Amino acid sequence: MSAGKLRVEGLVKRYGDRVVLDGIDLSVDEHQVVCLIGPSGSGKSTLLRCIDLLEPIDGGRVLLDGEDITAPGVNANSIRRRIGIVFQSFNLFPHMRVLDNVTLGPRKAAKVPKAEAEARAMELLDRLAVAEHAQKYPEQLSGGQQQRVALARSLVADPEILLLDEVTSALDPELVGEVLSAIRSLAAEGMTIVMATHEMGFAREVAHRIDFLHEGRVLESGPPSQLLKDPTQERTRQFLKRVIEAGRL
Repeated sequence: MSAGKLRVEGLVKRYGDRVVLDGIDLSVDEHQVVCLIGPSGSGKSTLLRCIDLLEPIDGGRVLLDGEDITAPGVNANSIRRRIGIVFQSFNLFPHMRVLDNVTLGPRKAAKVPKAEAEARAMELLDRLAVAEHAQKYPEQLSGGQQQRVALARSLVADPEILLLDEVTSALDPELVGEVLSAIRSLAAEGMTIVMATHEMGFAREVAHRIDFLHEGRVLESGPPSQLLKDPTQERTRQFLKRVIEAGRL
């Protein structure tokens, strides 16, 4: 496997007797967008959580710029400042205004002065077209607006990699486009992104590579033009047939 910005080697994750990740190998180059697709339960979300050190692993390792970030004694908090993650649920603090939600991490964890943190947050909120809502509470925003605030919160520490876990799956269909537009802009600016998604059209347009996960393994990997049109594995073909029948590709 070639060296990359992010490298996952033989990653194993179990919950009791159930093997969720069964020797995952993955490599992501800087400025690359990699989309993870596959049926529910294939391990996509667990893989992202392991990369961000939110889940302990049972085998293998994860390397960031060649450093084993899953080695004993690694400071997980310092690693998480280099890797941003956004989930399908927005996880915004309902009692805090948008601006405070975005600045909480830098102010508390990195001791960034309030004025500096707020200036950076407003820059990101403006970039994601939600700056006008900075003084509102999350409940006053649409789902799409809340997810863009969650994106701003993950970007405020200038992470080197952004992990996106089905970030549109909790949104009404009419709100999906505005979140995908924000991600498309980040990709165009060179952000390194690993994204678990069911948005096949978006993956075809934006991804440099698509990895198809099945039963905790990367069953097939390739550029969108190849994997989505002419997959080599029968299980991939079955999955994509159902996606097409559902009108998602």
